[in-house]
Amino acid sequence: MTAADFLDYRLRPLNPSGKPRGDGRYVLYWMQQHRRLAYHHGLQHAVYRARQHRLPLLIFEALRVDYPHAADRHHAFCIHGMLEHRRALAPGPVGYYPYVEDRPGAGKGLLAALSRQAAEVITDEVPCFIVPGHNRALGRIAAEQGLRATAVDSCGLLPIHLLEKPCPTAAVFRRHVHRHMVTALASSPKANPLTGTPLAPFSWECLGPIPQRWPSADAWLDHFSQQPEAALAQLPIDHGVPLVPGRGGRRCGLGELRDFLRHRLKDYGERRSDPAQPVASGLSPYLHWGQLSAYEILRAVWEAEQPWDPGLLPEKGGARLGFWPLSESAQSFLDELITWRELGHHTGALRPEAYDRYDSLPEWALKSLAAHAGDPRPHCYTLEQLEAAQTHDEIWNASMRQLRSEGMIHNYLRMLWGKKILEWSPDPETAYQRAIHLNNKWSLDGRNANSWSGVLWCFGRYDRPWFEREIFGSIRYMSSDSTRRKFRMQSYLQTYGGIQ
Repeated sequence: MTAADFLDYRLRPLNPSGKPRGDGRYVLYWMQQHRRLAYHHGLQHAVYRARQHRLPLLIFEALRVDYPHAADRHHAFCIHGMLEHRRALAPGPVGYYPYVEDRPGAGKGLLAALSRQAAEVITDEVPCFIVPGHNRALGRIAAEQGLRATAVDSCGLLPIHLLEKPCPTAAVFRRHVHRHMVTALASSPKANPLTGTPLAPFSWECLGPIPQRWPSADAWLDHFSQQPEAALAQLPIDHGVPLVPGRGGRRCGLGELRDFLRHRLKDYGERRSDPAQPVASGLSPYLHWGQLSAYEILRAVWEAEQPWDPGLLPEKGGARLGFWPLSESAQSFLDELITWRELGHHTGALRPEAYDRYDSLPEWALKSLAAHAGDPRPHCYTLEQLEAAQTHDEIWNASMRQLRSEGMIHNYLRMLWGKKILEWSPDPETAYQRAIHLNNKWSLDGRNANSWSGVLWCFGRYDRPWFEREIFGSIRYMSSDSTRRKFRMQSYLQTYGGIQ
């Protein structure tokens, strides 16, 4: 398979019979989830089409107020990126139309209006959450207008539509990753897709009355940049999930990446499971919002240890270690970044109706959990008690407080957190609904393909049967007592034990 074939796998027509509009005034790129201006297949394709048409490019970046779990925390993280895009694009020929809804449904009709002036529309291909519904709506708009509309996958290194069937385990998916990696790297997106032959300059006059009907968010963004909490208070979103200061936007993401490479990568392989010595990258929220690309992170990790040379990769792989010509720590991190992260996206693409459903678990897991659904629960908590971190388990309470305060949980404790919700809920399906609700509400990287993959892993997805026990059946068991024996938890408990 060639690099050109790989790129073709990334393109999906949303209106297969649509044609470019001959009198279109610009090419429209609707930025939904891949919210960056670098290392971006979708933006690169939009630039390519604009040059082919010899037309300006308009980037439309919007934010609804009614997406599930819309809150100050998630809005702020995204909006920091919008501010950066506005600054970056202001002096150039590319048009930038930021739009933040001030009430549910305020933006209805805006995409259709922008499409009517476009030669064609390009947007993001993402298999989960609200994007598939958005793309179906865009497909209907394009069909009504007879317009070409294309969704472009910029999720990861492997195109999400490359494989024909889901992978049951990470080991199976890892073999695909390694087999296709040389081709994936040969089809890397450009570091800056906006460089090269200058684009035709965009003029706001071509939008006619659209900005009057749907004003851009420029004034509101100015307010947010000065008083973020006050600006967010104007919106009908959840103000009980507060923003996390210092997080959000590509600049912060690149700073987090540099800090990880300098101070934590060297210890990642040995200490990544130890809550007392946090060495996690902290990059998952930036990947979730598309503010960083897996391509650039891979290259940065590689070049932190040696010069970039994909020719060093072996023809065959499959093992967790030994494929990448890097340290064990770097290999462990890349396995998380690529194998485990992209496994979730591929599951979403190949099981679009089931990726987020409890009954999508392996048959052995469903049968085992059902057989033990009636087992007595020595501790059984309500959702409200769990959310308030009011259990008998101080380690679990601390991890829930970390999630509430920082929008993240330490990697190892995130698994324990999910397992305990299974143990303390009245039945397994209720436990799953609680875990995904709490994760998606509070986590900066929630509402992502890996949210469902990670939570469902706690219930048996991508795993195998283990020893039979009460409540868990043959689902892998984890306990706070074993965590305490394995790690020195004092410092973690001191940090998060009293946060309210």
